[in-house]
Amino acid sequence: MSKDNNPKDHSSPPDMHILDELLDHAELALENGDLQTALEGCQRALDSFPRNPDALFLMAECYREIDHVDQALDAYRRCVLIDSHYSAAWSGLGLMHLVLRQTEEANRSFNRAIREDPSNPEPWWGRAMLRERRHDFDGADRDLARAARLDPEGYPYPAALADNEVEQIVQSAIADLHPALQEYLGNVAILLDEVPSDDILEQYDPPVLPGELLGYFNGASLIERSFDNPWSNLPSAIMLFRRNLQRYATNKEQLVDELRTTFLHEVGHFLGLQEEDLAERGLD
Repeated sequence: MSKDNNPKDHSSPPDMHILDELLDHAELALENGDLQTALEGCQRALDSFPRNPDALFLMAECYREIDHVDQALDAYRRCVLIDSHYSAAWSGLGLMHLVLRQTEEANRSFNRAIREDPSNPEPWWGRAMLRERRHDFDGADRDLARAARLDPEGYPYPAALADNEVEQIVQSAIADLHPALQEYLGNVAILLDEVPSDDILEQYDPPVLPGELLGYFNGASLIERSFDNPWSNLPSAIMLFRRNLQRYATNKEQLVDELRTTFLHEVGHFLGLQEEDLAERGLD
């Protein structure tokens, strides 16, 4: 008769094949946009393998996809604490720091990702955005070129638009609008800047990557204007961010189309349309 009234469990440890199946299923769900299923699969994997870096990385990617920045940051951080050589997790961590405008932490994470794997294009791309925040555009272009060489499809080198080309595209878009709206827009400043300022980025919740904001409307919309509130009648402005527009276009034709769409999107905000209304009109 055993002297141990609570014998130890001598069953075998969890099968690694189960982990592979869970992660494969979660990754497929993430690729298909089924984020709830993907997160559930990651959690099931972590229940049995709490220190598995791949499960933590995939969970972080899910949270990043749904703009849960704090949860993504935590999962990326846990991943690199377990596997300090995980370049993709370091670059993901850098992007989350960048979203939160934690520039020093972002810079350290991107540089660590590059040190662990110089062939990973994401940290070069992320570091370019950091350089843009410092107005080091030559350095940003070098990092963007490196990312493009490593992954031409995922990180194509930006096409370029000169000031006069931007003006022509905007004027062409205005010419296609109703004459009454053209008259209203005559009192709206249309400004071209390279990247958005921190003051603009701080207005977004959930936060956005500095390189993801393509345009911005500042001021009261037409439907918000009132004689009772003189502040609502101050001049409005539409801002377009050239380097962000360039980054998200794979060629000149797409860049022109993206610029036009972004401008009309901000005109929609000037009219008082919400994001859902703009999406229904194909201006999301």
